Amino acid sequence: MNIKFRLILMNFMQFFIWGAWLLTVGAYWFQNKQWSGAQFGAIFSTMGISAIFMPALTGIISDRFVNAEKLYGIMHILGSVALFCLPMVTDPSTFFWVMLINMIFYMPTLSLSITVAYSALKGSDLDVVKDYPPIRIWGTIGFIAALWAVSLTHNETSSNQFYISSAVALALGIYSFTLPKCPPQLRFGEKRSLTERLGLNAFALFKTPRFAIFFAFSMLLGAALQLTNAYGDTYLHDFDKIAAYKDTIAVKYPAIIMSISQISETLFILAIPFFLRKFGIKYVMLFSMLAWVLRFGLFAFGNPADGLWMIVLSCIVYGMAFDFFNISGSLFVETQTTPAIRGSAQGLFMMMVNGFGALFGSFASGFLIDHYFTLADKTKDWQNIWLTFAAYALVIAIIFPFIFRYKHNAALEHAIKHA
Repeated sequence: MNIKFRLILMNFMQFFIWGAWLLTVGAYWFQNKQWSGAQFGAIFSTMGISAIFMPALTGIISDRFVNAEKLYGIMHILGSVALFCLPMVTDPSTFFWVMLINMIFYMPTLSLSITVAYSALKGSDLDVVKDYPPIRIWGTIGFIAALWAVSLTHNETSSNQFYISSAVALALGIYSFTLPKCPPQLRFGEKRSLTERLGLNAFALFKTPRFAIFFAFSMLLGAALQLTNAYGDTYLHDFDKIAAYKDTIAVKYPAIIMSISQISETLFILAIPFFLRKFGIKYVMLFSMLAWVLRFGLFAFGNPADGLWMIVLSCIVYGMAFDFFNISGSLFVETQTTPAIRGSAQGLFMMMVNGFGALFGSFASGFLIDHYFTLADKTKDWQNIWLTFAAYALVIAIIFPFIFRYKHNAALEHAIKHA
């Protein structure tokens, strides 16, 4: 089998596993189980908790002791078991712990999949920079396919979404053992300290005001990402309680509507080089923040009937909101740090976005929704929820250009020209 196709299949399944439940677990939680918002916030914090320490730990293991493709397979098989157990859980506290176990196994596979892919491409004398992006985009397609599969089979509020995800995780875990070998690279090479392997040396970047501000905003925008992942699907499901909207397409198949966000994501990736060259990295990051304002604001005033265009436009805007900060942010880190800590700095960036940002967004949103936006009949005041999130993003966007002082340097200019 062609190595590119094998890696495409790996990426497709990698994100299918996540897409099968990530955006629809809220509908299962609120529509099926009727558990509380604060407890649901804790569920999404499991991503942040596991993202803080697991990628670094599995990185050490794959660098020194176990082939990356084997460790990748083991993680997915164990994650499959955890996903299979989720439908059996009958209380929110146990659900949290089982989901945490699942995410402990899943989150490190995101970085391990990159390690395996880069190693396989280099082993086949292929250009990683040129050949990997067209392979990776199939991961987003897998995420979209999972959303459509769960929605079209009417499993958005059903526990079957976890069985679907579990089955694909098991298949990928077994398939991983057939991938090209990716042996440990530090077994006989230069030894690095535990501090370096954990990426702790990159924390020295916080001494630089420019980086301290950048990482702080990374965390704040990471929180915004959790808000839209956690509540978008169940927000559309709640329109089912209103007779005028009950039979609309958006209410019958909300996950399909939400998948427009991922389709938009693939398109905005292609637009990033133009925007970087035209406006520069600081303004591209600012555009991302303003896009989050639109994302939430359009949700606040949209509805599945005559306001469907607002919901669709919100999903389209998501592509800019997500891509413009994540990709331009990683480019900022890549060109502003020394080679000795570049990998650690990228890990720190991801830790702030997917780790601490996810934790902050999950717990804060759950608390706010439970205490201020849940009505006496247990329904939610979605318009004010989204307006609050929009105001949060707007405050970030207003502050950012005044305190993030940054000028281009030669390395960044070169990277932008060749992006």
